[in-house]
Order: sequence, then structure tokens, then C-alpha cells
Amino acid sequence: MQVVIITGAGGGIGRAMAEHQAKAGWRVVCSDINEAANAATAAHVGGEAILGDVSSERDVNAGINQYKPLSEWTLAQWNQIIATNLTASFLLARAGEDALRASKGAMVLTSSTRAHMSEPGTFAYSASKGGLVALTHALAMSLQPDVRVNCVSPGWIDTGKHGPIEHADHARHPVGRVGRPEDIAAAAAFLLDATQSGFMTGQEMIVDGGMTRKMIYV
Repeated sequence: MQVVIITGAGGGIGRAMAEHQAKAGWRVVCSDINEAANAATAAHVGGEAILGDVSSERDVNAGINQYKPLSEWTLAQWNQIIATNLTASFLLARAGEDALRASKGAMVLTSSTRAHMSEPGTFAYSASKGGLVALTHALAMSLQPDVRVNCVSPGWIDTGKHGPIEHADHARHPVGRVGRPEDIAAAAAFLLDATQSGFMTGQEMIVDGGMTRKMIYV
């Protein structure tokens, strides 16, 4: 049986990934700093739960963000976001290298379209997501030919955290709607499946409803 470890599995995109892989017959190991949410996902998909903060070298969660003017940022806040969003993937790759090589496995990192465009005040988040794109091809070249490493970069995904989605929000997307966690789960599943994406490594898959290709004048 194929095994997948999903970080940030307690909700949103991570939970959708856990559900998708479980339905495909994978053994799912869920990890999240939120113990209750992580346990709930694991129970829902019939998987295993591991409590952990992947920004910690000892524990080796999903992305975090803050919006602040540049003058209000502290180094500690910067370091927390970089550690959680970027360093965690390095630590996971290092910890899992032997098992990944032995199984000819694959890694899928979760970046963001913020790697290519930003809103004001998202310094650490944008930097961390851009770093994940670069880390993707660095890991791909370093772990070849045994391990494929790719990343998926979501655009606007409705995880329910930011209130109701308006009609105008859907309409501004070329595909006619805001993204859903299941969209990202499907993309990640494709990148994990060697029969479908076995000739892909070091690549970024942007899943954003076409927004990064849309010219916008205000």
C-alpha cells in the first residue's frame, strides 16, 4: 500500500488532500499542530494522526501569513513564517530522504501564486512561497533519480476562513469561480502518481483559475 504524509491536515487544503488520497486507497498519515483537528481528519479518512509542529527540527504546519506594514514587522515574526512555510519542507525532505529514495517516492510542496505576485504587507509569506518554488527544483536535482519533487501553487481557495464568497469574487476568475480545496487535492494527487506525472520533476503547477494570466487594469 502506498503511504502519504500530509502536513496541515487538520483543515482546508490539507484535509482535502487527506480525503482524496484515502479514497484512492493510500494509507494516510496526518500531521498538524492542532491536535483535535488533526485527529478528526485522521478518523474521518481512516488514517493515522501525528501531532507535530513541522517548523520544529525535533517534530518534523501548513502555511501561515500576516499582513503588516514593513515598519511593524519584527524579526521573530519573519522567522516564524519562514520556518513554518519554508524551512519545514527542508526538514521534512531531510528526515524522509532515505525512505523516499527506497520507495522511489515523490514530494509535493505547497507554494502559492504569491510566489509571483503580492498584496501589500505580505513580505514573509511571499518570500517563503517563492522560496518553496526554488526549493522544489533544488530538491528535485538533489534527490534524482530516485525521488520526484514538484510543487502546487494555489490561487484563491475558499477554505471557509474568510467569510462568504461573493458573486463578484467568482466572476473575476477566468474559470468563473473561486477555487476549492478539492482542486488542489486533485493537482497534488496527479503530481504524486508516477503513472500520470512520472516525467515531471522540479516543476511548479499553478492552480488559480487563470488569475495569474489575467491582465487587470484598475
